[in-house]
Amino acid sequence: MPGVDTLDGLLRAVAEFRTDDYELPVEKAALDRARRSLEETGLLLLGEVHGVRENPLVILGLMRALDLTHLALEWPEDLKPQLDVYLADGTGLDHPLWWLGDGRVTAGHFAMLKAVPELSVTLFDGGMFTGDWSQRDALRAERVLSARIEPALVVAGNAHTLTSPTELGLPMGACLASARPALKSVRIQYGSGSFYTIEPRLTKGSAAVAGLYTVDEELFVGLPEFGEATVPHLPFELLRDRLGS
Repeated sequence: MPGVDTLDGLLRAVAEFRTDDYELPVEKAALDRARRSLEETGLLLLGEVHGVRENPLVILGLMRALDLTHLALEWPEDLKPQLDVYLADGTGLDHPLWWLGDGRVTAGHFAMLKAVPELSVTLFDGGMFTGDWSQRDALRAERVLSARIEPALVVAGNAHTLTSPTELGLPMGACLASARPALKSVRIQYGSGSFYTIEPRLTKGSAAVAGLYTVDEELFVGLPEFGEATVPHLPFELLRDRLGS
């Protein structure tokens, strides 16, 4: 079941998501490069396509390989109290902001968060969206830097983790790299599969190598095959009513 619209369904999907037998293949040169980013800047970026089932496993694999306990996610910062409740006792997932359905939040993420010992999580999305893409990303970068969570893995959509300007504007990654020039970004390369952002979607990419690797000094994680995540998603009208209450 991809999109899920009940709390019981979400909790069941979280319980069924397996993390204990996952191991991320890593190329030594790539792992060394990722470690240098953490040593020299305190941060390592990871860019994803939202709504992919394997994304939280990639996060978990990198956290384990790099011995990290600090994680920053592109989730609404207003959800931090509810996240703390979830990490403490497994509840707190009924807040409507969990249920936007855009694929940033999945059942696998909740399972992954429970699998990292002594985990510290920072949420860096927030505030009113003014329509200025670069401004929003600059604010995200400010939140990451002001959190002082080093060393940390910082995860966001792959348009936001690039370390140079793009046609969309100045991404968060470029803002962070301006402050920390040695910062590196890992980009997930997807092959063929499905994902869920508001609705189920199909895509066919060119990823052929599984795991963490490097090409021309750039870092990638390859997912040759991937599946659709179970995403908490309520209808817009219901979300509007709950957020307005």
